[in-house]
Formats: sequence, structure tokens, C-alpha cells
Amino acid sequence: MKTKYDKSFKMETVHLVLEQGRPVAQVARELGIGENTLYRWISEYKQDPANAFRGSGHLKPEDQERRNLQKRIRDLEMENEILKKAMHIFAKHRN
Repeated sequence: MKTKYDKSFKMETVHLVLEQGRPVAQVARELGIGENTLYRWISEYKQDPANAFRGSGHLKPEDQERRNLQKRIRDLEMENEILKKAMHIFAKHRN
């Protein structure tokens, strides 16, 4: 079973390596985590420190914005289809 670590634990662990200069192997061994896991955390942190370790289901702001815009487009397309159908129904009743 996969163990879940919270954001603060990951941040503290990454800082042990990056700021204190401790070896990855030593930190991983002391904390009982895999070296590959720690390397992955370091990589994620280096790519985007402000948005690292967001957790599952939490999107980066730009990804959330894109998702919101895509939903808005789908909603507007559906509204357009409804309005087109309503327009045809009212046009039939006029004649």
C-alpha cells in the first residue's frame, strides 16, 4: 500500500537536502522513504516551488483556469443549442 505524506513533510524533507546539503540516501534512510521518492519530490519542488505538492485533485492555477474556461465553453454551446431549438419552435408557431 502506498503511504501518503503531507505537503509539510515533503517540504521539510526536500529542504534537508537542498538547504542543508544532506545526502539524499541518508535523508531517505533516516525517514524511511525511498530514494526515488525523494528525488521525485526534489524534482517537483525545483520545477515549481510555489505550486509543489498540491495533492491529488488540486490543480495548478493555470490548469484550473483552463478547466473553468472549457466548462464555460461547454455551457455556452449547450445554451446556444437550446436557443436554436427554441427559435425553430417559435418560428413554426408563427406560420
